[in-house]
Formats: sequence, C-alpha cells, structure tokens
Amino acid sequence: MGHGWEGVVLKLFRGKDFTFTVTGAEQVTEHYRRVRLKDGGLLAATGVHPTMWVRLWFDDAGKPHQRAFTLVDPDPAAGTFSLEFALHDGAASRWARSCAPGDTVEATLQGTGFTAPEPRPGRLLVIGDPASLPAINSLLDALPGVPATLWFETTHGSDDELPVRLDPERHEMRRVPRQGGGAALVDRVRSELPALLGEDPYVWVACDTATTRTLASYLRKELALPKERVHSLGYWRAS
Repeated sequence: MGHGWEGVVLKLFRGKDFTFTVTGAEQVTEHYRRVRLKDGGLLAATGVHPTMWVRLWFDDAGKPHQRAFTLVDPDPAAGTFSLEFALHDGAASRWARSCAPGDTVEATLQGTGFTAPEPRPGRLLVIGDPASLPAINSLLDALPGVPATLWFETTHGSDDELPVRLDPERHEMRRVPRQGGGAALVDRVRSELPALLGEDPYVWVACDTATTRTLASYLRKELALPKERVHSLGYWRAS
C-alpha cells in the first residue's frame, strides 16, 4: 500500500519507514485494546525516549490512512513494544480489533521528540484521556520521583479500569467525565490547577485538539506560564 501525499511529505522531512509484526493482542477493557509487536529494527536504529510515538498506516476503503501511537514498554534488546488503542469507529480501531499474530503494519517515524524538563519540576500537572494514556504512563515512568496531579477525562464506565501507572504515594488522579465536548474538563482545570502553581510545575496537556488548544491558551496567556514549562499536543479530533 502506498502512503499517498502524506507519505511523500514525511519522506521529505526524513521520515524513516519500518514494518511491525503482530505477536499478540489483549482486550484491556471493552473500549481499549493492547497489541504487541516486533519492531522491525526500529528501536535498534533510533533508540528510545519518553512518550516516543510512531505513525501507523492503515487501509481505509483503498486510501492510505495514518494515525500516531505512543510506544508502550519498548524493549530495545528484544526489539518489541506494545501499542494501545482507545477503540471507536475508524480504520485504526478496525485493524486493532481484527489483527492476529503474524499480521504486519507499516509505520513511519517522524516528528517524535521529548526532553525531560530541566530543572526538574516540583510537580507534574497532567491533563489527558484514554487516547493519551500510553504517553501519560511514559511521562510518569520518566520522572518517577516527581509528584503528579492528573486530570483524566473519561467517556465510558470501563475507563476507570484502565492501567494508569499511579504511585499512590506521589500521584493524585482526578477523573472528569466528558461533557460538553471537553468543556467540563476545561472548567475543572481552570478551577483547580491555579492552586498548584506554587510548586514549580511542568504542565503536560494531551486531549482532543480543541480542548488542548483551549487549555494551552489558558496556561500561557491567562496564567503566563513560560513556554518551556508547558507541553501541549492534540491527540484526536472530536467529530
């Protein structure tokens, strides 16, 4: 399968292509699935960093369709990792539901990059949802000694069962049911986050694109947080 004009653009920006092979899968919840893969030489060629992600290519009615996913538990020695899918309608979710050991999927590495904040923050303030859960877990793993407060937007009752890697001694979870297209999450963050700014925080935001933009603007313009202490990236678009 060709990658269309998006693939051409990624090539121009020195994207590197790999082929991953499925080794197994498990249904974590009704709406969340983990797929285990061999990396096709990716980790040996590129190394690993926190919140590392790749673009997977899927066939969508004969057209190439790409989506980005964070690597879960990458093991360079074994050449393996997992990917986790917040399931909905779409080509990526259809593939995740049906893939079997031996199946392959094409991938491109381009655009990923993350450096742990220095100086280390006094507290992580993390805002996300099931789509960004793998990146949230990777971030918490990368800064194990840093206290964290997490606002986690949920859509399904089973989202309470998702594998968030919380340290009960250092991490606090604040679940927010999705309402008003993300408005409830924005309201909670606006009402609760300012009280935590005295702890030299680093704020990491990864929700749907519209909510992420709203919160990033609030953090930088209204709270005047320096840009090097705020990371924001929209992970999906609400339909």
